Amino acid sequence: MKIYNNIKDFKKVPNAIVTIGTFDGVHLGHQAIFNKMKEAADAEGGETVVITFDPHPRLVLQIDSSNLRFINTQARKIELLEEAGIDNLVIIQFTKAFSRISSEAFIRDYIVEKIEPARLVIGYDHHFGKNRMGDFRRLYDLGHKLGFKVDRIPAQDVENIAVSSTKIRKALDSGDVKKANRLLGYAYSLTGKVIRGNELGRTIGFPTANIHVENVFKLITNPGVYACIAEWRGKLYKGMGNIGYRPTIQPGELTIEVHIFDFDEDLYDQEITIRFIDRIRDEQKFDSIADLRQQLLHDREKTLEILKEGHS
Repeated sequence: MKIYNNIKDFKKVPNAIVTIGTFDGVHLGHQAIFNKMKEAADAEGGETVVITFDPHPRLVLQIDSSNLRFINTQARKIELLEEAGIDNLVIIQFTKAFSRISSEAFIRDYIVEKIEPARLVIGYDHHFGKNRMGDFRRLYDLGHKLGFKVDRIPAQDVENIAVSSTKIRKALDSGDVKKANRLLGYAYSLTGKVIRGNELGRTIGFPTANIHVENVFKLITNPGVYACIAEWRGKLYKGMGNIGYRPTIQPGELTIEVHIFDFDEDLYDQEITIRFIDRIRDEQKFDSIADLRQQLLHDREKTLEILKEGHS
């Protein structure tokens, strides 16, 4: 996948099949758009072009941004777009000045002049331009005027639920990673560097890797104990994760940690990714360390049961 951090640098391709959006999640709804684009590109001898923005428009415009958290970091979004088979990614730097561009000027001066699309493929609820005034009808009219075709993908349903980033965020906020994963089409994950903790886990037979997630806008799922898959140096390991405040040991700031089964490598200062498969239980306070250890033994058995069919 070719990545352009400035639309002015884009090298035009014949029969460009284009979509536009923030694509937080790169979920099943987004993937339906990408599949339609690839079908069109194959049929018309073209290439796919995804146009996205950085930073997120709501951060720049400060619209409901105080608690805004993203399903994926920008780096992870780029990985997922590449995995989806996109040919070209154009990242437009979003500024307040850019936000004042009208929907017609955006399509004419940015998309048509810089990309020359043969076709635009958009989701069922797509809006664009100043104050998000542009919609499918407006885009269809502009396509007729400026010489490109427009396809709109209907809402993608999973178990009669229309897939959206908002619904995925709500699922993660409640800790329902299993539902979030069904809507995403892959496992929600956290990536960070392993830092030193209090190392109490080692004394009770459950050493954990404490994860520092650097990106402050990364959505952290609700506190609790989870069945997980840890990815380190390209290999996958089963384990169980805990997000919470460790009320039995030393209540304090939110921590993210994972106990990897049958694993004895030094992970300090190493980057690790944790994929969350299912929620086991709420975080809780125990009367003693012995009671905590006994519960962890039960958690391990439940986790192994959940993971026995394999996940990736």
